[in-house]
Amino acid sequence: MTARAAARLVVLVSGSGSNLQALLDACADPAYGAQVVAVGADRAGILGLDIAESAGLPTFVARVADFTDRAAWDKHLADTVGGHEPDLIIGAGFLKLVGPAFLASFGGRYINTHNALLPAFPGIHGPRDALAYGVKITGATLHFVDEGIDTGQIIAQVAVPVLDSDTEETLTERIKEAERAQLVDYVGRLARYGWTISGRKVVLGV
Repeated sequence: MTARAAARLVVLVSGSGSNLQALLDACADPAYGAQVVAVGADRAGILGLDIAESAGLPTFVARVADFTDRAAWDKHLADTVGGHEPDLIIGAGFLKLVGPAFLASFGGRYINTHNALLPAFPGIHGPRDALAYGVKITGATLHFVDEGIDTGQIIAQVAVPVLDSDTEETLTERIKEAERAQLVDYVGRLARYGWTISGRKVVLGV
């Protein structure tokens, strides 16, 4: 796509909203090139929604349990997100897998973070699996979302050393810090410069 002067971001959250807050802080600078236009969640009563509401942003909640099946939820989520005309959708700790309807609308525009260096250690236990395997370096991956589990094209990666003293908790926290900085950096780059996807390769500024 060709980036707009201020790319429109829809952020999807499931928890505390720390990544959302970091993005909002970055968007306060006009030179960042993006603005958050809406925040969605898969559950009510979370801090991420409180952050969005405090910032005066439109919010919505799409709970899977409120729909007859996962496909109906997926279509509703796609329609709701689409109503905000986003250039980029960001999974900021969003814990639900989207389906065919969502990907048909937003394939190549929906990005997510993962707390390991993909393709190593996909799934929900990246730091735990890295420790169990005994790797010396792990990290965080920013990638586009496709129909697989953490299998989309990689936008960026950052390395985080694994210390001999690490527990799952300490490693997770250090990865989160690197992950957040990478997310803010590359969302801005995507917004300002645009991107193309060719096979497995993501190229910024084209």
